[in-house]
Amino acid sequence: MSLTQIHKIVLTALIISACPATVAFADSNAIGAFGSRLVNEFPPTFISDANATFTNSTNIAALLLTGGASIAMHNTDADKNLDDNFRHHRAFDNTTSDFFDYAGNPLTHLGATGLWYLLSEDNHTGQDHAWTMLSALAITDSAAVGLKLAVNDKRPNGNNFSFPSAHTASSFCVASVLDEYYGPQVGLPAYAGAALVGWRMMDSHDHWASDVLFGSTLGYIVGHTVAGKHKQLELAGFAIEPMVGLDSHPATGLCLVKRF
Repeated sequence: MSLTQIHKIVLTALIISACPATVAFADSNAIGAFGSRLVNEFPPTFISDANATFTNSTNIAALLLTGGASIAMHNTDADKNLDDNFRHHRAFDNTTSDFFDYAGNPLTHLGATGLWYLLSEDNHTGQDHAWTMLSALAITDSAAVGLKLAVNDKRPNGNNFSFPSAHTASSFCVASVLDEYYGPQVGLPAYAGAALVGWRMMDSHDHWASDVLFGSTLGYIVGHTVAGKHKQLELAGFAIEPMVGLDSHPATGLCLVKRF
């Protein structure tokens, strides 16, 4: 058994063992409520968010431009030249490569988001943010898988379903949602991590540079659009919400709300 295989087994075991331990901290009622919400509320949320993302003319233009650039890169020597450069100048050793493979995996992101939701049982804002992240990831992953099936391009390593890089798309989606909600102090490190995932995809010859380019654009657009759609207006940490008076005292206006 090679050292790389041992590293993968250890990383997989750590992830599998960590998930049940983390879920154990969540109340069983919270798990049931989450499951019920997924069944009843997630489909319309997904459809609404996907519609907002892919009917936006600016988003469509950006995706078409990036898609055109990706096609140009792949149909010329740009992709091959970059892949040759990575073959002669590896950046990551096997351990680091495996780490970013797992860290950038869409299933890792979906699982971590589910745990985030469950562990935010007493934090309504945290649950709202996790719910938004789940929707953005579902849209990003669905779009990436759909394109993979439609294009079915060969990877540099000879495998199928190259375009686009789902790892990169998912990673940039996570970074975009975090940036939208928590600002650059969280967003910039998240973007750096997403960029390293994209670099790893090329460094390991799992993807062409054009796959990574389009994947990063897809994740960025979906993440920012969905999070921007759900993000509440805030003032000094208080959510700004509309206010309507009672029938006996009719009035309209805005109120500041904070949940504890």
